[in-house]
Amino acid sequence: LQISGYLNLLANTIDNFTHGLAVAASFLVSRKVGFLTTMAILLHEIPHEVGDFAILLRAGFDRWSAAKMQLSTALGGILGACFAICAQSPKGAGETVAWILPFTSGGFLYIALVNVVPDLLEEKNPWNSLQQILLLCAGITVMVLLSLT
Repeated sequence: LQISGYLNLLANTIDNFTHGLAVAASFLVSRKVGFLTTMAILLHEIPHEVGDFAILLRAGFDRWSAAKMQLSTALGGILGACFAICAQSPKGAGETVAWILPFTSGGFLYIALVNVVPDLLEEKNPWNSLQQILLLCAGITVMVLLSLT
């Protein structure tokens, strides 16, 4: 088995930990914010997990082992949620989410921009770049509209 598979599992566990933090902290704010955060993370996770599964297969894991290892990384999410709940201040949830939501949001934005912007800058076809920028704007618009309802 290649080391890249194990590194991917470690990165996925850390990613899932931050997702757990974000989901639990969001539910501490309100049910609406919690559901919106959960939906956003689910939409992100589905293609992400498929890609991680393919990385594990390419690293030499068989299908069953790759599936078990992917499932085990989900424990990172549970640990993150437990950490967010246990980190609640006796003064209320407001102090907990005062640092958790900005931390996780900043991490998600950083990773997205580090992955997306270099690809946009390397794109030779202006039509493809425009499509990607429009889709990014559409995603932001959907999030804004969902937050208003």
